[in-house]
Amino acid sequence: MTAAMFRVYDVSLDGSLRVRNLHLDREQAIAVDDLLEYNTFVPVGHEGGPYRLSLALSDARLALDITTETGAHVVRHYLSLTTLRRLFKDYFRICESYNNALTRPNPQRLEAIDMGRRTVHDNASELLRERLAPKVIVDKNTARRLFTLIYSLFSERHLASVPVAPQPGLRKLCKGAGIGITICIEPSRAELRK
Repeated sequence: MTAAMFRVYDVSLDGSLRVRNLHLDREQAIAVDDLLEYNTFVPVGHEGGPYRLSLALSDARLALDITTETGAHVVRHYLSLTTLRRLFKDYFRICESYNNALTRPNPQRLEAIDMGRRTVHDNASELLRERLAPKVIVDKNTARRLFTLIYSLFSERHLASVPVAPQPGLRKLCKGAGIGITICIEPSRAELRK
């Protein structure tokens, strides 16, 4: 069996909640693009795909529906989001701190906030890997992208908690220790293809 057989080739997100939020749309587009570019996705006991993955929220649970490229059912797994709620809140706060820090950039502060964001993201992806393991085995990077997608779905339900992000393309000049550093939020690869 080749690695191409144990990967996701298509991802769909529950569109019933679609409240327009450019920040969340951008986060979703980047996560989907990165996930499809490289992932390891092995449903336990299945011979191979590639797989189509559908993510949807149902009450306080995440529904993962996995099918093959021919549409054959592989597994439907419900994952409680209760254990991820604290990590969602931490991630909200860190994103808000980062966006606030962009108004008065300080390289050391931005780096510290980004390190905190990565730590929360890593912790969440490890928890997600553990929770999915009985049904689906994923690698660290796949789990990180899945957490981002789950975070964006969860955030749509709690839109008031989502930090307002600066507009894409915003450039700020930051002076740190006499050195000018440009901090730039660039459009994602998905936005560039539109």
